[in-house]
Amino acid sequence: MKDYLQRLSFFIATALTCPLFIAVRIVGGDGLFCTFGQLLALFPGKTGSYLRVAYYGKTLLRCSDKVFIGFGSFFSHRNAVVGEGVYIGAYCIIGMAKIGKNCTLGSHVSVLSGKRQHGFDQVGVPIQEQGGTFEQVQLGENCWIGERSVIMADLGAQCVVGAGSVVTKSFDDLSIVGGNPAKILGQVGGL
Repeated sequence: MKDYLQRLSFFIATALTCPLFIAVRIVGGDGLFCTFGQLLALFPGKTGSYLRVAYYGKTLLRCSDKVFIGFGSFFSHRNAVVGEGVYIGAYCIIGMAKIGKNCTLGSHVSVLSGKRQHGFDQVGVPIQEQGGTFEQVQLGENCWIGERSVIMADLGAQCVVGAGSVVTKSFDDLSIVGGNPAKILGQVGGL
C-alpha cells in the first residue's frame, strides 16, 4: 500500500509540475529553470520533495524518482545528475554536479560547479564581467556530506566529509576528510 501511495503521489506531482518543465523546454536558458526550482523549493515536507523530484526529473540531465530533496534546496544548473537513493537536506544549492547513488547531503551544503567559476586576473575589470569555467563535480556513490560543507572538487565512493568543511581538491574512495581546506582525517573502515 505504501508503494502505491508513493507512486500516486509522484504521478500527481508530475502532473502539477508539467506546465513548469514544458515552459523550461520551450523557453530554454537557465533563468526560468532556476526561477521554477526556487519556487518549488518553498513547498515543505514530503509534498515539496515530490514536486521538486518530479520537476528535476524532467529538467536535469538525469534525476532518479527515488530521491529526497529537502525544503529550500534547488539546482542552479540543468547539467546535473542525481542517482537513486540520494538524500539532499534542507537549504542545499547544487550546481553542475553528478551525485552518485545513496549519497547523503546534510543541510546547507553547497556543491559548486568547480572552483573556477569566476575569473579575477584582469585588474580594473569587475569580477562579474571576467567570466569563468564551470566544471561538473562528481560525488561517488554512498558519500556522506556534513552540514554546511562546500564541495568544489570530486569525491570518490563512500567518502565522509565533516560538517563545515571546504573541499577544494579531489579525494579517493573511502576518505574521511574535514576542515578548511579539507584534509584527510582517516579512512572509512579504519587503517
